[in-house]
Amino acid sequence: MLTNQKHITFWNGEKMPIVGLGTWQSSREEIETAVNAALEAGYRHIDAAYNYLNEDVIGEVLQRWIEAGKVKREELFIVTKLPMIGNRPEDVEKFLKKSLVALRLDYIDLYLIHAPVGLIGKHDTDVFPHDDQGFAMIDMKTNLVNLWKSMENQVDAGLVKSIGISNFNEEQISRIINNARIKPANVQVELHVQFQQKSLREFCQKHELTICAYAPLGSPGRNDFYSKLGLKPPVAIPDLFHHPVVVKIAEKHKKSSTQILLRYLIELGVAVIPKSVNPERIHANFQVFDFSLSVVDMAQLGQLDQGEAGFTFDFSTFFKGMDKHPENPYPNRVKGIVL
Repeated sequence: MLTNQKHITFWNGEKMPIVGLGTWQSSREEIETAVNAALEAGYRHIDAAYNYLNEDVIGEVLQRWIEAGKVKREELFIVTKLPMIGNRPEDVEKFLKKSLVALRLDYIDLYLIHAPVGLIGKHDTDVFPHDDQGFAMIDMKTNLVNLWKSMENQVDAGLVKSIGISNFNEEQISRIINNARIKPANVQVELHVQFQQKSLREFCQKHELTICAYAPLGSPGRNDFYSKLGLKPPVAIPDLFHHPVVVKIAEKHKKSSTQILLRYLIELGVAVIPKSVNPERIHANFQVFDFSLSVVDMAQLGQLDQGEAGFTFDFSTFFKGMDKHPENPYPNRVKGIVL
């Protein structure tokens, strides 16, 4: 087991801390507290995105810590993502530089294409553009190979150290690899104990790609998120914390269910970015390096995998009509069910 692993290493030698802070759904008011708490707890990996519209607050906190001498820039590992409204080769540099300005940084450690489907925004902060009928403003001309070449140019320019992709399927990742001059370093996807992405993990291991799991705890906060949008969750958000197998293993190790769920993925060699705005939880989520899971523990947790039925992030909930896009990454998944 990977008992002492605190980083995952990219093919280019760059090292990403295996535990980071997720910042999706964090309001501008919450994010300052969250990032401060994370840095104080020992986190050095912060996962951001242009789409979250809170990079500037993250940047203010990072700048304060660096200027106070509490952390060096080179000790930090900052991830952010190209928004879907920027999924055109000519827009990559523009949106990357906007993120750099907001984050108050000279370079990004890992820059990801947030999703393979391109959108057409009315302006640069119209990150989820919809028409009057509620359909997403989809750019049907998205060309992933040309988009990737523009991502490579940002490495050449020294604006990013590593590049990667998020929410891509295996065919799309293969297409990038087969046409890449600089291949992806990391793939960020939904991954948790009930959706363990075994095929994708095997694929990535074969191609020397690392994986970062978003929603490693099942993203229970989405219930409130959907409610605020007036939407019904496309599937039941899993309550992984109270699963009897997880609870039993947690009691055995005198740890929380959250820590068991994170530790399981870490021992699979997968990076995790649990999101929280609660300082106590943020601290607890980082206390996963002082124990390890037994072979029996790992086997029991492995049996919780529901395969494709465990998929919960149905983008069509947010982007009505996305299924018509030629680069829809999940053509055979509808509301968490495989067709």
